Amino acid sequence: MTDGYSAWAPLVVTPADIKAEATPEGLIDYLRGLDDLDVLLVREKSLVFRGFDVGTAELESVMDLLLPNRLAYVNGNSPRTKVGQNVYTSTEYPPEYTISMHNELSYAHRWPARLFFFCERAAETGGATPLVDGVRWLEALDPEVRERFAGGVRYSQNLHGGQGFGKSWQDTFETGSRTEVEAILTDGDANHEWTRDGGLRVSQVRPSTARHPVTGAEVWFNQADQWHAAGLGDETAAALHRIMPAKDLPQSVTFADGSPIPAQYITQVRDRGLEAAVDVDWQTGDVLLVDNMLVGHGRRPFTGPRRVLVAMSD
Repeated sequence: MTDGYSAWAPLVVTPADIKAEATPEGLIDYLRGLDDLDVLLVREKSLVFRGFDVGTAELESVMDLLLPNRLAYVNGNSPRTKVGQNVYTSTEYPPEYTISMHNELSYAHRWPARLFFFCERAAETGGATPLVDGVRWLEALDPEVRERFAGGVRYSQNLHGGQGFGKSWQDTFETGSRTEVEAILTDGDANHEWTRDGGLRVSQVRPSTARHPVTGAEVWFNQADQWHAAGLGDETAAALHRIMPAKDLPQSVTFADGSPIPAQYITQVRDRGLEAAVDVDWQTGDVLLVDNMLVGHGRRPFTGPRRVLVAMSD
């Protein structure tokens, strides 16, 4: 592991740093005059804009400057609520759980290039968003694990048709049209079949790493630890296996050839990603912009109300 990767942290931009007013307008004026945002984001990998007192009234204006083409959360596997035009709650997993590191939609044929987070209300305690350099995460894994994952992974989903365990295909793809869903899956080179109870089974093979189109850096880029029961902890994994076989779980993962991924590989990926991460400790009004390929993100447990919104763009 090189010193450059071990020392990485997101760039924090404050009004004093850019000689701007400590207001939402100060941030908006700065972003309007910034002609090299792409270069800055790739170089720094993540940007935190803090101290500008951004609120929901100014959120749209800030997002328009940071996300030129907001995308819908189509084919997403995390529970969210849509609260605006392609704006969502960051996640709705219970607050006592850690969400492991991941790159948004890395299991899909297409993924967003940028992620935008807005802290509408910081938690009373905890609730940081950890960020991990994807190169550092890859280098932190044992050579044996990297070698076994080199052939890619196979993701499998069982999406119910309106009632059942996990997410429905309608919520997942934000449509009730089977034709639209089939077009998305065909375009993404995913195998699928409709079940007799109105559900949908999806299977797709994806690589375990990816190379950034600008820097060429190879990064760990898959969500095997989030799709594997072992990533949920021993007790939860055992409970799920008592309820149903792996092939019937809402989501599961194997190596690309269908062979099982050992549980110890999964826990190593999960734990070392979290260990290598740098926490963004939210302050209300913070804005975070992330290069979704270069940096993975997660969530620390928290207490008290917490509301972080997320949007994404290509």
